[in-house]
Amino acid sequence: MGIPSDGLTDEEIREIFKLKRIAVIGMSRNPEKPAHYVPMYLKERGYDIIPVNPVAEEISGMKVYKSISEVPGEIDIVDVFRPSEETPDIVREAVKKKPKVIWLQEGIYHPDAVEIARNAGITIVWNRCMKREYGRLFE
Repeated sequence: MGIPSDGLTDEEIREIFKLKRIAVIGMSRNPEKPAHYVPMYLKERGYDIIPVNPVAEEISGMKVYKSISEVPGEIDIVDVFRPSEETPDIVREAVKKKPKVIWLQEGIYHPDAVEIARNAGITIVWNRCMKREYGRLFE
């Protein structure tokens, strides 16, 4: 069984990219991993990237937070680089910060995570790469 479509239009995705403050759950210190180079790509394009990783102190000079609840201030987008089975708990914690969007990276999907976000009135994107979508729509 494949992953269903999130049903969002290109116009809706373009609107999401107008939001600038992105907390990245599972950001990696390893420059070869998508969980590192995707957020760095967005940072180079003017996005405010906030790494969230319980085992790192800093990544590429940026302060790392242990959990989404530790991130100060408002968050526009929560970008998730974690296995699908972890996403319901991640989304439960994320909705407390009231982000406008939760974005599950390519290959990541869980129906419970989708339901939790939607019940909280938060737009959820899944099985899409922010770097690929940005490149497709803007470059």
